[in-house]
Amino acid sequence: MAQTFDNENQFVVDLLTTLRNERFSPLAWVHFLRRSWEMSCATARANPSLKRSWTRITLLIGVLALAVLAASFIFEGPQTASRLLPGFLFCVVWQQSDLFWHLGLNRQGTGKLLPTTGVANSLTWLRGLGASFLLGRLVGGVSTPSWLALLVFLAGIATDMLDGQIARRTKTQSKLGQIADSEADFCLYLAITFILIQNNVLPYWLGVVMLLRFLIPLLAALASYFLFAQPVRFGSTTWGKYAGLAQCLYLLALLAPGQLSFFTKPVNLPLLIATLILLIVAPLAQIIENVPKGART
Repeated sequence: MAQTFDNENQFVVDLLTTLRNERFSPLAWVHFLRRSWEMSCATARANPSLKRSWTRITLLIGVLALAVLAASFIFEGPQTASRLLPGFLFCVVWQQSDLFWHLGLNRQGTGKLLPTTGVANSLTWLRGLGASFLLGRLVGGVSTPSWLALLVFLAGIATDMLDGQIARRTKTQSKLGQIADSEADFCLYLAITFILIQNNVLPYWLGVVMLLRFLIPLLAALASYFLFAQPVRFGSTTWGKYAGLAQCLYLLALLAPGQLSFFTKPVNLPLLIATLILLIVAPLAQIIENVPKGART
């Protein structure tokens, strides 16, 4: 099993090296994507239980997505539902395709491939479904009231709290879960941030600063992955958790109904200051943590 994992890692490194050597030409990208897809299909064929697990969660997400569209059709009308459909459908298909593409990363730290995607990852993809719904509304030009954004955000927070705990208790922590968690968080916070900007609650510049919390590590990881064929481990840090908590509380204060203004107004400015400071410190701490120790001395 360990030998297989090492071979797959070497295969990925070879793919990235070839892509870089061919100067990221369109043909090189075609070869890269085709061989990556072939590798994903080979992983699925070699692990039937894992493939069945992916099929089950994809069917669940599909049914829930249809329920969301039906609810939009009934309560908001066919015109709104039709504007929501393209962006929402694209995000859902992308999410489940991305899951299939990375099935080979459903491994424990020892390199052992887990036989199913697990409950924890299912909760993460439910958060992704909520983010897809909000992003679909943004893409379709459908306004989103604060109460609806708050409802989806609270559901996302609940799944974010549960998926990590369940993964640790069931010993199903994996690289796949880590990547899926980061993607779902990014998409959810991206949607909430732009909805607040759209509703004239959050200044544009502040929204950009908040998104940099996700973009800086993402861009650094992509640069390392594609330019140097050396993936960087961007795990959570203490400062990152503090920044995430502060940002979450600040967004909740902005989304809170007017009846709670007696509470949210006094804490708004302190939360903003704390969030800005931590959003600057957290990416720096994450980058420093990933610098080789020999390079620091």
